[in-house]
Amino acid sequence: MKEIGAVAGKFLGEVFGWAAGHGLAPAGAPFFKYNICDMERGLELEFGIPTGRPVTGDDRVLAAVLPAGRYDSLVHRGPYEQLYDANAALLDWIKERGLKMDVTESAQGERFGCRLEIYLTDPAVEKDPQKWETEVAIRLV
Repeated sequence: MKEIGAVAGKFLGEVFGWAAGHGLAPAGAPFFKYNICDMERGLELEFGIPTGRPVTGDDRVLAAVLPAGRYDSLVHRGPYEQLYDANAALLDWIKERGLKMDVTESAQGERFGCRLEIYLTDPAVEKDPQKWETEVAIRLV
């Protein structure tokens, strides 16, 4: 978790550069897709941007479609350092209502069918972290 900030800019920059190099403009906000979450041992993440048309990936970039389905989500307003608490609040909300998330246990940790952080605010445009908006979404079964 502590390394996300350090690697996020690098990988998102790489994804944006790859898209631009293939003539693709983002068709929406960039996102992180949490595939495996184990706060002790590590995370498996995908960094992505939506595109306006289907694309073909290569040996470094995967092209995929986010799974359809029913999601619960919230929009967090504030700095990225508070996203851990926003995720915890959404997980608690889902559990309190007896809803079932699309998640399975694996040897690596919890494997989510689709768990996203969608970065709705561009920090290069909005400098005040208190105004940054991030949608946190988890697919339900």
